[in-house]
Amino acid sequence: MKQILILSCLVLLFSCKSEKRTDDNKEENTIQKEEPKMENLKVQLDAKKRQYADNWSSETLALHENGIDVVEKTGITASALQVGQIAADFTLNNALGKAISLNEVLKQGPVVLTWYRGGWCPYCNLTLRALQQALPEIKAQGATLLTLTPEVPDESLSTAEKNELEFEVLSDVHNKVGKSYGVVFKLEENVAQAYQNGFNLHAYNGDDSDELPMASTYIIGTNGIIKWAFLDADYRNRAEPSDIVNELKKL
Repeated sequence: MKQILILSCLVLLFSCKSEKRTDDNKEENTIQKEEPKMENLKVQLDAKKRQYADNWSSETLALHENGIDVVEKTGITASALQVGQIAADFTLNNALGKAISLNEVLKQGPVVLTWYRGGWCPYCNLTLRALQQALPEIKAQGATLLTLTPEVPDESLSTAEKNELEFEVLSDVHNKVGKSYGVVFKLEENVAQAYQNGFNLHAYNGDDSDELPMASTYIIGTNGIIKWAFLDADYRNRAEPSDIVNELKKL
């Protein structure tokens, strides 16, 4: 009887340990299957802003702040295309020279359309990487991400490769499409000179217009109507990828 009791206890102990290992394995598998959360873009942008505030001279900071103020006073955020309006169709080449048509892409589902100033812009590169991280969730909503830049194709290809982007980067040379959306502005003279002296903006864009797109992101429905818009004259502010995904879920 005593031997039977000992044996029963051993069986029960082994069973409990087996169940615990099974539960632990399930927990580990669950943790491994969890997708990484999107890192908050605003936190990254604000950190970059603080970095420049700590390292730039007061004169340089004032120059850039004034440049932003000049853009804001043009009223560009109000005059650009807005929610409820028809998105302007376009056909542009991607970084590899393939023609991409907005209307053709809309046949596959909604489009997230966004602009970046250039691969020389650290705020743009942070945004592009954040969008790349959010790309699976954007695709999960049946949407396509298109990014436009005034950079010439060679530069846009370099930007795409540098940031390991898996979405379309389209060269809007001379900002023709950007102008049809009303999101293009001319740099304040002193800022334009600083950009030209600092990294040769004219070479990046293939012209001397000193024009750039503001921080702009649209969600366009399959009917060509703008469903959501983020427009900001301050290039240091960008649409949060998680907000884009949430808005896509509402369509």
